[in-house]
Amino acid sequence: MQSMPDTPTLNPIDGLMTQIYRDLHHAIDQGQLTNPLMVGIHSGGVWIAEELHERLNLSDPLGRLNITFYRDDFDTIGLHPQVAPSQLPVDIDGRDIILVDDVLYTGRTIRAALNELFDYGRPARIWLTVLFERDGRELPIAAQTVGQRLQLNPQQQIHVDGPTPLTARIVTREETH
Repeated sequence: MQSMPDTPTLNPIDGLMTQIYRDLHHAIDQGQLTNPLMVGIHSGGVWIAEELHERLNLSDPLGRLNITFYRDDFDTIGLHPQVAPSQLPVDIDGRDIILVDDVLYTGRTIRAALNELFDYGRPARIWLTVLFERDGRELPIAAQTVGQRLQLNPQQQIHVDGPTPLTARIVTREETH
């Protein structure tokens, strides 16, 4: 019988945001990202993207994606009543996109976000940035910038609350229902 990992400790959000900012700033300075457009995934990704967008002083307004209609798991999550349209303030064709989400887990949210982005155009590059990355990927998706990587047991999830203050905690599946 394989033992489950103990509940890890989440690092302070302020420190993770500073680390992500530095990594993104370095990627921009080194030419890995050129004139990037930042896009946050509703809702936790938008909260994180708002702070990063301000710190990086990006010239274009922040984009927001609501991927509700692109999800493949309506049966398990249900349709949320706060469905708002996505907002991409500029043409994304040929642009470098910094796509921001709060937690990378199975990869299905990111797949849905990619589907929606490509409905708007064809970016040159998509640079995935996440506050937390955990084990359990179901799709071959990886983030270029990660605040903290964690290994959790299958009954645990990372829950991000915000926008102000932005907090995170590890909960069990029973606590989320």
